[in-house]
Amino acid sequence: MSDLTITTTDGLDGKSVDEYLGVVSGEAVIGANVVSDIAAGIRDVVGGRSGSYEKKIETGREEAIKDIREEAQALGADAVVGASFDYEEMAEGMLWVNLSGTAVRTE
Repeated sequence: MSDLTITTTDGLDGKSVDEYLGVVSGEAVIGANVVSDIAAGIRDVVGGRSGSYEKKIETGREEAIKDIREEAQALGADAVVGASFDYEEMAEGMLWVNLSGTAVRTE
């Protein structure tokens, strides 16, 4: 089931939901080191993008997707609908990435 679909929409084009299997989520906590923090601070002051932070956030999203995919597959789902990312700063330099949605089985 590696082709499990994850979508932000409430349904899937061309498919109907046969069964709702429940809420699933994937999480990741990412942190930045002191050197990255200083470099990001300098970029913020001069208006540039912080590539190091962007990469860490991307890694967090990928981990959350991996987790939600595994949880949905364990329920026998072939899709996750209504998926939504949430980001929250937990502590200085720590970011929590959460992805949640509804696992479904389609016809």
